[in-house]
Amino acid sequence: MTVTLSIKNAPVAVVQRLKLRAQRHRRSLQGELLALIEAASREEAAGLLGPEEVVAAARAAGIASRGRSAPLIRAMREGRLGAPRR
Repeated sequence: MTVTLSIKNAPVAVVQRLKLRAQRHRRSLQGELLALIEAASREEAAGLLGPEEVVAAARAAGIASRGRSAPLIRAMREGRLGAPRR
């Protein structure tokens, strides 16, 4: 079963950027929107952190290295870096 979704009052600039993104991925606007929604729902279901959340978690863990991801990755692997509270 499928459901039809509708986005009302979308700003023209946003729609233009989405159309360009769709062209780059060789998809229709509808296909690009569905791909974005699917990716977002998978990330949410998997509990993945977004870029802002990773930065916040790194700061909370006391990792202040700029441009070096090794300490952050090490902390995540060792379980010293938990998900930030929302």
